[in-house]
Amino acid sequence: MTTFKRIALFTRRKITPPIVDTLNTVHTFLCNHGVSVVWEEETAAALNLNEETVPASELGNKSDLVIIIGGDGSLLNAAQILVDQQVPILGINRGQLGFLADINPDNVTAKLNEILQGHYTEEQRFLLYADIRQDAHAPIVGYTALNEVALHAGHAAQLIEFEVYIDERFVYRQRSDGLIVSTPTGSTAYALSGGGPILHPGLECIVLVPMLPHTLTSRPIVVSSEFKVDIVITANVPGKPDVSWDGHNTYSLNPYDRITIRRHAQKLKLIHPGDYDYYQTLRSKLQWGSKLTSE
Repeated sequence: MTTFKRIALFTRRKITPPIVDTLNTVHTFLCNHGVSVVWEEETAAALNLNEETVPASELGNKSDLVIIIGGDGSLLNAAQILVDQQVPILGINRGQLGFLADINPDNVTAKLNEILQGHYTEEQRFLLYADIRQDAHAPIVGYTALNEVALHAGHAAQLIEFEVYIDERFVYRQRSDGLIVSTPTGSTAYALSGGGPILHPGLECIVLVPMLPHTLTSRPIVVSSEFKVDIVITANVPGKPDVSWDGHNTYSLNPYDRITIRRHAQKLKLIHPGDYDYYQTLRSKLQWGSKLTSE
C-alpha cells in the first residue's frame, strides 16, 4: 500500500534530454505502482503531452506530493510557489550539486519504491519574505526565498553603501559589494561562497554575510529567525544596486529604499529517502575528506 496516492510531476521550463528521460522513468514507475499522476501544466506543455494538467498554483489541492525533477534551482523556484500550499516536495537531481534535490537519477526507482512504502523522512525548512519600501510607504514588491535575499551592486563592479537594522536597532553602516541574508538552507549556497558559516538546516536562525566589505573587520552575523532585518540604501550609493530573491526576481533600488526581511509564515515540507544523512551530503557535495593526488 503506497503512502502517496496522487503525485504531481514538475520541472523547469527548459527541459533537457536527461530530464525527459527521468520524467519518463518516474511516470512509468508511478503508474505501474497504482499512483495517480498529474502534470504541472507548463511541464506537460513543454513535453507536448495530452494528459491531465494542473497549474502550479493549484498543485497542493490536486496532489499529496510534488516531485521536482531538475537541479536545486528548479526546486528553489518551485518552493516559492508551493510553500503556501503546504504540499510536501521531493527533489530528483538533474542539476549540479543537489543539496536540495538529493535523489540520484541512477537509483530513482529504488528510492521511490522506498518512499511509496513509507520509508522516508519529512523535514521542514523555513523561508524568508522580503519586501521593498520607499520611505514609509506601502511595499512596492515582495517575494519569498528559500536560500537567501541578496543585495548587490548590480551591473557595475563597485562598492555600495547601506545601513543595517535588526529589530529596529542600528547595527552598522557598511560599504561593500553587498550583503547576503541567508537561511540555514542557503548557508551552503551563495552565502558559503561569500565566506559565511554552514548552518544546520534545523536551526532557527539567519546569517548576514557581507560581500567584499571595505572594512576588514566586517564579519558574518548570525541572529534569531524571529528577528526582522532592515537594509536601507543611503544617499551616497552610486548607480542602482539590485536585490534578488534566490537569484531571481531582481529589483533595482534607489537611495532611501528599504529592504525588510522576515521569516515567512509557512515552512516548506521536504521529503527525503529514509537513509538521508545531512552530513553525508556535505561530505559528498563539498568533497570533505577527499584524497589529494600529486601530479
